Order: sequence, then C-alpha cells, then structure tokens
Amino acid sequence: MNDRSDGAPMIDIRNVSKWYGDFRVLTDCTTQVRRGEVVVVCGPSGSGKSTLIKCVNALEPIQQGGIVVDGISVADPKTNLPKLRARVGMVFQHFELFPHLTVTDNLTLAQVKVLGRSKAEARDKGLLYLDRVGLSKQRDKYPGQLSGGQQQRVAIARALAMDPVAMLFDEPTSALDPEMVGEVLDVMVQLAEEGMTMMVVTHEMGFARRVSHRVVFMDAGAIVEDCPTAEFFAEGGQRSERAAQFLAKILHH
Repeated sequence: MNDRSDGAPMIDIRNVSKWYGDFRVLTDCTTQVRRGEVVVVCGPSGSGKSTLIKCVNALEPIQQGGIVVDGISVADPKTNLPKLRARVGMVFQHFELFPHLTVTDNLTLAQVKVLGRSKAEARDKGLLYLDRVGLSKQRDKYPGQLSGGQQQRVAIARALAMDPVAMLFDEPTSALDPEMVGEVLDVMVQLAEEGMTMMVVTHEMGFARRVSHRVVFMDAGAIVEDCPTAEFFAEGGQRSERAAQFLAKILHH
C-alpha cells in the first residue's frame, strides 16, 4: 500500500468536463478521495456517475479539467495507461472475465502481461486473493460454471492481485440476482475495513450508509452534493431538493 506522506488526495478530480459530440455528459466535476477513504457516487440513471469513474483510469477520455491519481496525471500523454490501470483496480457491472480461461488463469494473466511477474508468482498471488474472497475451491472452473456473485468476487480478486493503490467499482451489484448482492458487498465491506481507498458507484444505500466516509450525488452530469455520509442521510439535512427526491424514492423500495 502506498503511503503518501504529503497529504495529497489519492484521487484528485478537478473541473472535469466531457462531451459525446455535442452532448455534455460531465460538467465541471470536482471531488477528491483521500488515502483510505471510501466515497460512494450515486444519482439517477444517466447522471454521469459511471462516466466519471471511468475517467479516473482513462477508460473514458476527458476534454476539460484534470485528474491526478497517486501523483500521476491521467490525461498526460506521457502517462503509461496500462501501468496506471494496474494500480487502480476496476470492477465493472458485468464481470469482464475471460470465458475461455479458468478462474486461476483469469487471476494470473494481467499480472504476467502487465506487471511482468512469473507465472508461479502470479498464480500464488491470485490464489491468495481468491481465498480471501472465499472461492479457493473454484480455482479450476470456468466463469460460466460460477454464479454471478461468484464471478464478481473473482473479478474483485483479480483486481486485488495487481496490488492496487485504489479500487473503482462501477455498479458492481446491479447485474446480480438479489440473493447474490450480499456476498459481493461483504467482500467490499471487508476491503473498506482494511483501509482500501475506494470509489464506488452504487444504488446500495445500506452499503453507502454503513461503509462510506462521503457521498457524492450527481444529477445531469454535475456533482450536486459532496458531503460526509451522516450528513447526506440525516433526517431534515441540508440536501438539495433533487438529492432528497432521489433518496426518498430509493430508500422506500
């Protein structure tokens, strides 16, 4: 884990704007995530939350503003993006595992290709994290033989095996059957308790309440709220009308 002694944020997003053609999908977004902090990004569909998190490791390019991750400018043409992405783990809505590779091979491939680890070292590291997510017995199976919740836990183990300084989660439970959501959130709670820096796009407000330090609420491509979790969920808190409507709807489902 990287100890930043200068107090700089692990993820620093400054005045970021992005367009798809003429459509402005992000408008002047600014927020920071400090080392060891868990920040939940929420908001209605189409609010720009997934786009924002994908900009953090340059899966989506930005047209304006800047993003710095662990001291590295994401938009700098000199930045080695594969290396940066190895340091910033990303877990997607749809697991993104290679269907033709076993679980073990899914865990080791990027370690060998991107980090230059030996196959033996990569396998040991991968199996260590597979055990941490409670799936050691599934090591020789293929993704198609696993439940959705198991596949997502393998995806988390794969990201952790790269020794990331931070983890990004893009709606990691939204494609899962309801009974599988808990097993994935449990792994994420454990990571948070161990001090992993995390930025999580999610509708799971119970997770947000229990684990996050701050909540960023987005609407129509802009950050409308960025406040401590307790403040965001407080009865009669100083929330924007849009955030209050969103919470009222989502908490009563």
